[in-house]
Amino acid sequence: MAAFVGLFRRELRLALRQGGEVGLVLGFFVLAVVLFPFAIGPEPELLRRIGGGILWVAALLAAVLSLDRLFAADHADGGLDLIALSALPLEVAVLAKCAAHWATTGLPLTLLSPALALFVDLDAAAIPVLALGLLIGTPALSLLGAIVAALTLGARRPGVLSSLLVLPLYLPPLIFGTAAVLGQISGGGVRVHLLLLGAVTLAAVPLAPLATAAALREALD
Repeated sequence: MAAFVGLFRRELRLALRQGGEVGLVLGFFVLAVVLFPFAIGPEPELLRRIGGGILWVAALLAAVLSLDRLFAADHADGGLDLIALSALPLEVAVLAKCAAHWATTGLPLTLLSPALALFVDLDAAAIPVLALGLLIGTPALSLLGAIVAALTLGARRPGVLSSLLVLPLYLPPLIFGTAAVLGQISGGGVRVHLLLLGAVTLAAVPLAPLATAAALREALD
């Protein structure tokens, strides 16, 4: 547990020290949401209906931008070999890195979403549902993204390849998160959608580190 916490704190310090990457993710999130009303026109009813989807899509794309920093730097300087050879199981190390990635990416996006929801004129009653959905679903984005980041480690153009591979994996959180917001707006209920979103995250917690660790071992061989 001490090694897990130590690796988590190390990743957190590195991410905060290199604040430009975190700022890039948040800046992209804000700009993507702000540009949508200019593209589709300032129609309140239309914005209110698709506002939840806009925020979820922007959050997914912002999360994709940050996947490269999960393992690329450690792979380049040899740190990943040291982590793999340490007493800490590689699966647990992956979980610690994913937790730090979520704390510096998914959590800030979640905290920023209520303010941006007002910008797209999202129904006030749906804003807590949106924030709760992002809070539940964004850990799955980090965990599923780690699998793709490990698979594309050492590729010539990992950014493009990561985007192509990870977006299909992000479809379940996108569908359930957006459906929860629409359910609140239409009165159809949100509980089922949030439970399904939580199920995706709970399934990713044990399975994603196993798949990621296997891909990392293959990349290091």
